[in-house]
Amino acid sequence: MNTLKREVSLSMLIFYGLGNILGAGIYVLIGEIAGVSGYYMPLSFIIACVVVFFTALSYAELSSRYPVSAGEAVYIYEGFGSEKLSIMIGLMIAFSGLLSSATIIHGFYGYLHTFLELPSFIISTLLIFSLMLIAIWGIGESVKVASILTMVEVFGLLLVIYVAAPYINFDTQHLQKLIPPIDFAVTNSIILGAFLAFYAFIGFEDMVNIAQEVKNPTKTMPRAIIIVLITSTLLYICVALVSIFVLTPDELSSTSAPLAMVYESATGNKAVMLSFIGMFAVINGALIQMIMVSRIFYGMSVKGWLPKFLGVVHSKTDTPINATVMAAMMIGILTAALPLLTLAQSTSFLIFIVFIFVNIALVKIKLKHPKPEGVRIYPLLVPIVAICLNLVMLGVQVASMID
Repeated sequence: MNTLKREVSLSMLIFYGLGNILGAGIYVLIGEIAGVSGYYMPLSFIIACVVVFFTALSYAELSSRYPVSAGEAVYIYEGFGSEKLSIMIGLMIAFSGLLSSATIIHGFYGYLHTFLELPSFIISTLLIFSLMLIAIWGIGESVKVASILTMVEVFGLLLVIYVAAPYINFDTQHLQKLIPPIDFAVTNSIILGAFLAFYAFIGFEDMVNIAQEVKNPTKTMPRAIIIVLITSTLLYICVALVSIFVLTPDELSSTSAPLAMVYESATGNKAVMLSFIGMFAVINGALIQMIMVSRIFYGMSVKGWLPKFLGVVHSKTDTPINATVMAAMMIGILTAALPLLTLAQSTSFLIFIVFIFVNIALVKIKLKHPKPEGVRIYPLLVPIVAICLNLVMLGVQVASMID
C-alpha cells in the first residue's frame, strides 16, 4: 500500500501556513471586520491574536508529540481515549476547512470582478477544479505552488502598507477615534470584531494535518507554527491600522475587495496589480484548505474512522486522490449554497469548539505524560488559559446569535 512521503521543509511549511492564514483572512474579511468594530478594528485583531496565541502554543506541543495526519482527531483520542469523540472532532475540523475554503472562493470572485464579469458559479467551478488538480499533483509540488503564491500575497500586503503609510496621523483627533470609551456596546462590537478577526488567523492549526509529510516534524512543526503566527500578526495590525486612516469603516465594509479600495484611495490609481495579487492570495488559501481537508479524510480513513477508499494514495503522485476529489466536491456545494459572512462565522464557531477540546486534551495528556523525550513542553497554564479565552469568545458569539 502506498503511503505519504516526507517532502516538506521548514521554509516550505512556513510559507504553507502563512499562505493559508493571509489568504483566508486579510484579503477577504477586513471590510467585514471594519463594519463590525469600526475604528477599533486594530484592537479586534490584537484581541484575536491573544486568543489564538495560547492555542497556537498548544498545537506546537501536540504536533511535536504526535506528528501525524488528522492531527486534531489524534490529539483528542490520545487525551480522551474516545474514538467517537475523535471522529466527531475530526469531521468538525474538516467541515470548518470546507467552510473556510468556500469563504475564500467568494473573496476570489470579488477581486476577479475587477477584471472580468462572469457568473459566480462558473468562476467558482473552474477555480475549484483547477485547485483540485494542483492538490492531486503532489504534496511537494502543491506546497511549492503555495509558497510562490504566498510570496506574492505578502508583497501585496507590504505594498498596501507602503502606499497608505503617509496617511497615518497620531494627532489628538485621530487618537480619540482609535481609543474606545468605557462602554458596553463599544466593547461588545470590538469583541464581535475580534470574533471575525479570529477567522483571519485560522490556518496555523491546518499545518499539523500535513505533519506526516514534513521533514523532522518533532522540531519543524513547533518552530513553523510560532514563526507563522508572529509574522501574520504584525502584517494584520499594520494593514488594519493604515486601512482605517485611508478609508472610513463604512467605506471598507461596502466593498468585496477592500484592500484594492485602500490602494486606489491612497494612490489615486486603479488597483489593477493589487486586485491581481488579491486573486492569487485567495487562490492560495483555498488550495491549502483543500489539501488540509483531504489529509484529514486520509488520516481518519487510515485509522479506520472513515471509509477505506478515502485512504487510497495514488502510486505516482503520492497524494490521497479520492479524499482530494471528495473535498473539492464538498467545497463546490458550500460555495454555491452559503454567503460569505455566514461561512466565516460558521467556520469560527466550529474552530472555537475544536480548540476548546484540543486544549482540554493537552491538559489530560500533560498530566499523564508530563515530559516526553525530545518534545518542546510548554507550562500547563498555557492550555488552561487557552480554554478560558476560547470559552469567552464562544460565549460572546452565542450571545450575539441569541440577540
